[in-house]
Amino acid sequence: MKDKIIAILSELRPEFDFTEEKDFIEEGMLDSFDVVSLVSELEEAFGVLIDGTEILPENFSTVDSIEALVNKSKKK
Repeated sequence: MKDKIIAILSELRPEFDFTEEKDFIEEGMLDSFDVVSLVSELEEAFGVLIDGTEILPENFSTVDSIEALVNKSKKK
């Protein structure tokens, strides 16, 4: 799953290396428009529905936090 998330992030913002452990939001690698696009891509790629209340910066700050969000969204 992590590889697919990294591939989606890299397609969205190819100028950044999402394999590094950085805070993507804090480092300016993702902005609010990117997050909206990312939610759509994640929903399509993983067949989940991400609740609007879950669209918080901390859920998109690392590959691990994005993976946790996708897994949490599968259980609904």
